[in-house]
Amino acid sequence: MKNTTLLIVDDDKDLLTAVQILLRPKVKKILTESNPENLRAILEREKVDLVMLDMNFRSALNSGNEGLFWLREIKNKFPQTAVVMITAYAAIDLAVQSLKSGAADFIVKPWQNEQLLHTLTEALKQQKPSSPKVGKIIKTNNPIIGNSAIMEDLQYKISKIAPTDANILILGENGTGKDLIADAIQQQSLRKNKAYVKVDVGSLTETLFESELFGYKKGAFTDAREDRKGRFETADGGTLFLDEIGNINLQQQAKLLSVLQNREVLPLGSSQPVPIDIRLLSATNVPLTQLADESRFRKDLVYRLNTVELKVPPLRDRKEDIPLLAEHFLNQYQQKYHKDLQGFDSGSLQKLKTYHYPGNVRELQYSIERAVIMVEGDEIREHDILFSPIEQKQETTPFTSGSKNLEAMERRAIIETLQKNQGNISKSARELGLTRAALYRRIEKYEL
Repeated sequence: MKNTTLLIVDDDKDLLTAVQILLRPKVKKILTESNPENLRAILEREKVDLVMLDMNFRSALNSGNEGLFWLREIKNKFPQTAVVMITAYAAIDLAVQSLKSGAADFIVKPWQNEQLLHTLTEALKQQKPSSPKVGKIIKTNNPIIGNSAIMEDLQYKISKIAPTDANILILGENGTGKDLIADAIQQQSLRKNKAYVKVDVGSLTETLFESELFGYKKGAFTDAREDRKGRFETADGGTLFLDEIGNINLQQQAKLLSVLQNREVLPLGSSQPVPIDIRLLSATNVPLTQLADESRFRKDLVYRLNTVELKVPPLRDRKEDIPLLAEHFLNQYQQKYHKDLQGFDSGSLQKLKTYHYPGNVRELQYSIERAVIMVEGDEIREHDILFSPIEQKQETTPFTSGSKNLEAMERRAIIETLQKNQGNISKSARELGLTRAALYRRIEKYEL
């Protein structure tokens, strides 16, 4: 840092002054500029090592993502100059895009001085000519398994977004591991040593929704024998993870929106609101386009939930991760079932790699568990690998006029699996690649 020439480009003069005061003793030279249109002239005149660049300006392009434009200008003309973007929570999605365009890092306003110094120091250490940051992995103890390019990119985004307090909406198909993504965010957040509360809101009935999330006072209803904190209050100071958020109805959405807007909850039976301080993570398998449908989901709530959105890829889009995942699950279930296996033969690995996995990682996991339980030799062979019966049913059933109805096929598969397992919900859910809550909802839906 002591030999660094730093250029700060921001139209907030107070910010320029504050950064100058902080960094003047730390660096060789500080330059400031409020108009990004003067960037090229400054960089041609001065040998600048590092640029701190705001994402948005009140003048110049005035397009909402000016920072990306000027970043590309810098990297095209002066590729060896490191750039750290300055952003606010509302523009974090743009800041993540900036990493793909060559930014070394970004810093979120308002920042802590130590965090700013650390970010600038690391940006200088990592500085390489024309070296974009796509695919860079921050090594952590997070639970995500996978070294494919798409998963490296996801993990890098997590490493940048997790330390902020931005609300994050995690999107992905059933079985992709959205809960593990939430766990990884929590482990890398500034609230990692605080409360971490998970709620499957999709399984809460309308009557339980308020009492579980917002709490209640003694006497609020018949069985309310004592005061009880809701999940929001329990997570105060920490992180709240709402899973299956796309399954709540419009009335529940209105109540949730009120809490997020006012940052306070009103327990049932109380007239005194309770202030809350939480970082909110949400997950759903409902596509964002469907969430934006006002007849199904309030658009104003969508905006509250996804300051940043993360998309978890289906397993079919990262097949190079299948051997790594399979080995992980093999080790896990060998220990659980006290087996000593040598691994997979070439036939079983080929079968695993060529299957399309409608049930995603969860389906792979249960297939490996079944194989470990049923294997008779000292390694997993091709005939030991069996996949979800609900998906097999869809593949092998002839498409007559009666079987084209997907709901009818699903209902038939659930009935057959329940009969096979003598009504055991847990076992049936595992074979179908569903959670217990999801299976219960389908049983209710089909009146089984």
